[in-house]
Amino acid sequence: MTALFRSLLALGLVLLAMQARAAPIAVGPQYDTTHVYVAAQDFDAFVEAFTATFGGKPSPRITATVTPTPSSAELQYVWTPAGTLSTFAFTTPIPYPFGQERTGYLVTDLDAALAAARRAGADVIVEPFKDPVGRDAVVEWPGGVKMQFYWHFKAPSYAALQHVPENRVYLSADRVDAFVHSFLKFSGGSVVRDEREADAAEIGRPGDRYRRIDLTSGFGAMRVIVSDGHLPYPYGHELTGYAVDDLAATLTKGKSKGLRELTPVLASGGRHSTIVEFPGGYIAELHS
Repeated sequence: MTALFRSLLALGLVLLAMQARAAPIAVGPQYDTTHVYVAAQDFDAFVEAFTATFGGKPSPRITATVTPTPSSAELQYVWTPAGTLSTFAFTTPIPYPFGQERTGYLVTDLDAALAAARRAGADVIVEPFKDPVGRDAVVEWPGGVKMQFYWHFKAPSYAALQHVPENRVYLSADRVDAFVHSFLKFSGGSVVRDEREADAAEIGRPGDRYRRIDLTSGFGAMRVIVSDGHLPYPYGHELTGYAVDDLAATLTKGKSKGLRELTPVLASGGRHSTIVEFPGGYIAELHS
């Protein structure tokens, strides 16, 4: 092999790698949904409370099979300016591992996304399958974080969010660096802030310190919380943090429809925040 040929081959490989890195996987944070599982009898109350709190509207509710093996669930998207939900009420037992995935991320190409996730160190724990509107798969990242990727036969078109919510991930010190490295390699994202001595009052441990990592990518925001597992209720149960303009006004709206405030409002880390529970049991963080 001549030196010129080796140089051209190396250049070609570099260009291919750059092209692969440039290919977008994420579509946008308005298409990334928190997966909420509720009992059928709580469905209406939950959706009414969520839209009263944040505005927005639900899609028409349908009944469909949304898993690769036989099952039946009522399904409804909920669009709000603060974030989007995929809400499920199963009328049959829920096939494993569904219910453990925390979010659904819309991707531009499902097969390419799964290949990229595998290269980054994720496991594909549910291989691609069809649902009524597209194709789906479930992946697991280092540390056990599970999420669903989805792709639609007909590309959806949603308005941009007024506030991008944060995916709140709790991890151990043993696995957090592996997770962050893996997810950022996949998403092309970056670390916004890595605070190693954050005020642990933010996770119910006043007087202690903990590590808090904020990430950003085309999929939106993620807050990684490094925990020793000594967490008072309800910390660790919240999947998503929602930013709002006026926390007090937002809480008043939600409480009128059954929202419960589980923790006092805390001023820390540049925000005022609280943990809340919606009818049906969905727990979330709110902050301004």
